[in-house]
Amino acid sequence: MASLIEAKRIVVKIGSALLVEDGKLRAKWLKTLAEDVADLRARGVDVVLVSSGSIALGRSGLALGGGVLPLEQSQAAAAVGQIRLARAYEEALEPHEITTAQVLVTLEDSANRRRYLNSRATLEQLLSLGVVPIVNENDTVATDEIRYGDNDRLAAQIAVTIGADVLVLLSDVDGFYSENPKENASATRYDVIEAITPEIEAMAGDAGTGLSKGGMKTKIMAARTATAGGAAMAITLGAPNNPLKRIDNGARCTWFTPETDPQAARKRWIAAMKPKGALVLDAGAVGALKRGKSLLPAGVTEVSGRFGRGDPVGIEGPDGTQLGHGLTRYTADEARAIKGQRSDRIEAILGYPGRAALVHRDDMAL
Repeated sequence: MASLIEAKRIVVKIGSALLVEDGKLRAKWLKTLAEDVADLRARGVDVVLVSSGSIALGRSGLALGGGVLPLEQSQAAAAVGQIRLARAYEEALEPHEITTAQVLVTLEDSANRRRYLNSRATLEQLLSLGVVPIVNENDTVATDEIRYGDNDRLAAQIAVTIGADVLVLLSDVDGFYSENPKENASATRYDVIEAITPEIEAMAGDAGTGLSKGGMKTKIMAARTATAGGAAMAITLGAPNNPLKRIDNGARCTWFTPETDPQAARKRWIAAMKPKGALVLDAGAVGALKRGKSLLPAGVTEVSGRFGRGDPVGIEGPDGTQLGHGLTRYTADEARAIKGQRSDRIEAILGYPGRAALVHRDDMAL
């Protein structure tokens, strides 16, 4: 994929140095980014923005000055800056009649299956409503993320979580080079990288700006995650106006090709998990699953094992035939309580509202 023309779902990572200059928001640049996002939305493309900048904006508001901040001051700056960051995106996209939402996450949210599924469900719902989520690390509590600058990898995790087909990292360089082009003018830029080899990894350097804590090493790590999850990834220069439109107009960048498509990658991941229990279905439910439907509680006749929300379970037919694996949205005890029941009875049985599907079709590998 050498452009965004065929993309259906895009994640864009914006670094602090692109958004903030001398302690102030680059409002004119952000306005042109909003124009690009509006153009993509008009083509029916889902867009998620993973944005740094809360600490950079907050430290200016608190007059904390330059240099490396102690952890506590970084967290305080993030708390102040998150409000300013969210407002800046809202004001930039509002003229295009685009609703924004702030979503604060950490890499830990993708490691815990229950939190992963909750994050995924929230993002999917926002996208279905035409919202552009603005995702940021929850720097007020995520100490490791502040110290090591993981927004490149966070963006890759978000891309995999929502099944994006493209991840764009807006950077301070126009692609991946064999050496740091600022130090060696003869460094070679790669147009396409089809495999991340040890040689490619060895070429990656460290961060190059004072505000940005990510470097080419984190971008290579992000590429590994994104391409394994089925997303193509582009590294391109972000500072010029309309940075996304520039990609379609032939701007220099490096593309990392995906290993598979997003849906196949997700199914493969689920299929490889070891089930912690099993759900036995009636014939009607088996037929519904084969038609691409989700698994509802009404179609479950037996529940075995001990599992929590987000855990993998085996899915079996009436005769015990293994149909596949899925990630359950209920615990084993909850599943036993609602098996065989209509979804509109879930709240009455459990005492609280739940999701209609026991296992959603997107969380199933048959």
